Amino acid sequence: MLQYTIRRLLLIIPTMFFVALITFGLTRAAPGSPFDRNENRPLPQATIDRLNRLYGIDRPVTEQFALFLGNALRFDFGSSLVKDRQVTDIIGQGLPVTAQLGVQALILSLAISLPLGVISALKQNSMVDYGSLFFATVGYTIPPFVIAIVLIFIFAVDLRLLPIVGWGDIKHMILPTVVLALGPAAFITRITRASMLEAIRQDYVRTARSKGLREQVVIVSHVMKNAMIPVATIIGPATAGLITGSFIIETLFSVPGIGRLYVLSINQSDYPVIMATTLLYAFFIMVANISVDIVYGILDPRIKLAH
Repeated sequence: MLQYTIRRLLLIIPTMFFVALITFGLTRAAPGSPFDRNENRPLPQATIDRLNRLYGIDRPVTEQFALFLGNALRFDFGSSLVKDRQVTDIIGQGLPVTAQLGVQALILSLAISLPLGVISALKQNSMVDYGSLFFATVGYTIPPFVIAIVLIFIFAVDLRLLPIVGWGDIKHMILPTVVLALGPAAFITRITRASMLEAIRQDYVRTARSKGLREQVVIVSHVMKNAMIPVATIIGPATAGLITGSFIIETLFSVPGIGRLYVLSINQSDYPVIMATTLLYAFFIMVANISVDIVYGILDPRIKLAH
């Protein structure tokens, strides 16, 4: 397990390199520069040329990429081309907000999905099961921005119970957290139910019951332990996605996190912010996938990781 984990961690290095290479190439392939995006108050071409020269955008792409890699190895992503602040300071300001929103959404989604999926499987074809399937289907198929608009209309516009935009007060956190949690909660509910139903039908469960074990012991010790293995596959990437933030949710509710920052930086062609945020997303996703593989071995010792 230790050797496997070390190899996977070392694999992060070339993966991050190719993510940086592809992202860098795509940003530079876009027409124009960050300084000619304002159509209402366009800058003179001479000013744009001076700014491009100041930030090194007029240099050959290969030279720009080499300079970026050298600085990135020292965790120096330069200054934002729009806000004239260090990229690390900007991300450091938005990351705690996104992490808080993601952790809240993760806790809420797990608190809903795991009990609902387990109860739905244990009471198959009951009203609880049908309600669980309805929730899982609706929550997974309806886009988050549609759910967000509906909840905004009900709780913010009509009832005026919750604010629409902002962050800091607990009332500001309710709608973004709920909307962000519903999609993963619905999907994890479906996976948990399916895994529980499959585990219940296994021979070792019938053997445990034939030995006279209490149903509670059979469910907890035999069924749930094995049923959680497929669920762990979903929870890992879902955790990375929630913690790194949702572009749509943060933009809709004006949450000052890195998801909204990422959308704004793309619209403004803010190259340093785009590069740093993309690498941060990639790192979180790779760490989540490695964590899932490690959890596999913990949940089921029969699973042997390839050497």
